[in-house]
Amino acid sequence: MSASLSYLERSKLHSNPTAKAFLELMERKKSNLSVAADLNKKAALIELADKVGPYICLLKTHIDVVEDFDQDLVDQLTALAKKHDFMIFEDRKFADIGNTVKLQYGSGIYKIASWSDITNAHMVPGEGIVQGLREVGLPLNRAMLLLAEMSSAGTLAKGDYTVKTVEVARKYKDFVVGFIAMERYADKEGDDFIYMTPGVGLDQTSDGMGQQWKHPREVVFDRGCDVIIVGRGIYGNGRDAAKEARRYQEAGWDAYVERISK
Repeated sequence: MSASLSYLERSKLHSNPTAKAFLELMERKKSNLSVAADLNKKAALIELADKVGPYICLLKTHIDVVEDFDQDLVDQLTALAKKHDFMIFEDRKFADIGNTVKLQYGSGIYKIASWSDITNAHMVPGEGIVQGLREVGLPLNRAMLLLAEMSSAGTLAKGDYTVKTVEVARKYKDFVVGFIAMERYADKEGDDFIYMTPGVGLDQTSDGMGQQWKHPREVVFDRGCDVIIVGRGIYGNGRDAAKEARRYQEAGWDAYVERISK
């Protein structure tokens, strides 16, 4: 089972260069923490990325909420990724037909494929969405996650939807490298998907608006997932973002070490 292997051991099993580099980065940096930077001002996003950068493996953005987006923001974020050794994940959640998502991913205002190492998509439109995104991202050595589950209360992404999502991922392993999911699924021969889990918190269990938080150890050790995604728990309510990021980095890494050591 891939969950029992180290990130470095697993990096040798991947054909996708971004997945390989990402697992190597996690091991090198001793971090499985992704910060969800849901901020709507360019300066605030850059400031947060610089503060948490030393402690994260992945910066997760929602670039379309940034009110003063420009190319300089992309340039600064990619420079910070190089400075602090992290990757960028644009949480776009593509959800349209193949031809439309090709345009959304590769062109338009944001040109996501030109700077985001990883992106993601819903499987509601069917297999064509993967084919469309793959056509743009694969030549650029990008990688994609599929939304197999979500952390919000009442989500419809579960059951048969999740099963079919995993089936499609297995057909496109050169581009689909993992899932947004709440737990690791049973591996088939040749599987080694990267599992990223949102809704992680050390201090709260709910935000009162449907988001449900789980402890890092529950996510990484008990459920076998690989990356913890944390947002407001690190920078919300005036928190010291650097201090909290280090705290979550240590909690996530300790759970990973415990998992591969058992």
